[in-house]
Amino acid sequence: MQYLEVFGRTLAAFAGLLFMMRLSGKQQVQQLNVFEYIVGITIGSTASFLSVDIKEPFLPTFLGLVLWVGLALLLNNIALRSRRWGKILHGEPTVLIEKGRILEENLRKVPNFTIDDLLMSLRNKDVFDVSQVEFALLETSGALSVVRKSQHRPVTPHDLKLSPEYEGLPTELVYDGRIIEKNLKSARLTHAWLKKQLKARGIASLEKVVLAQLNPNGTLYVDVRDDRPIKVDISDYEHQLEKL
Repeated sequence: MQYLEVFGRTLAAFAGLLFMMRLSGKQQVQQLNVFEYIVGITIGSTASFLSVDIKEPFLPTFLGLVLWVGLALLLNNIALRSRRWGKILHGEPTVLIEKGRILEENLRKVPNFTIDDLLMSLRNKDVFDVSQVEFALLETSGALSVVRKSQHRPVTPHDLKLSPEYEGLPTELVYDGRIIEKNLKSARLTHAWLKKQLKARGIASLEKVVLAQLNPNGTLYVDVRDDRPIKVDISDYEHQLEKL
């Protein structure tokens, strides 16, 4: 009987949590600020407690879970409408580098964030020279946003006064060996055309296709199973790293 109760409570907690999370919208973990992260952990802990602790009554605990989610949604909505409350709940970005200079005073305001952490975050942005940075801001999510000085930014078609064609998005025609009929129809293509394209690439069976995408320029990208990777010797590269 206890197993059935745990099973039922788990299903109810999972379904309720899934529904409430869908209400909160899509957001990546690295985009969460400290407030949202703590609330998320608390909600998850409450849901797990609700599912396995059969000694506690279900409804009061479930009500607590609903209240946690409801309060989080309410405060987030208030923060969206009030910049002042938004700063109180979520904080605000901190400028750590300005015109190639590290702002030590601002850096000290960020708990547990050192110069080493700053340099590591810059390297993750492919920036190894601090002097190349115009601005670097630590976001409320903990991510570092970097603006390079204009002379150190990659050249873009706009810089060269070029007007590249619109690329758009590719359309998936085959996924894991199965044709996506809706996409094939919307692209006004047929099974015969697709099989002809695959045959031209030496692919006799759809089961061998992991992914087939129709690019906006009309070309077909096909990836098959059992690819034979090219063996690349990186020993020299590793040897060079050891010298650094």
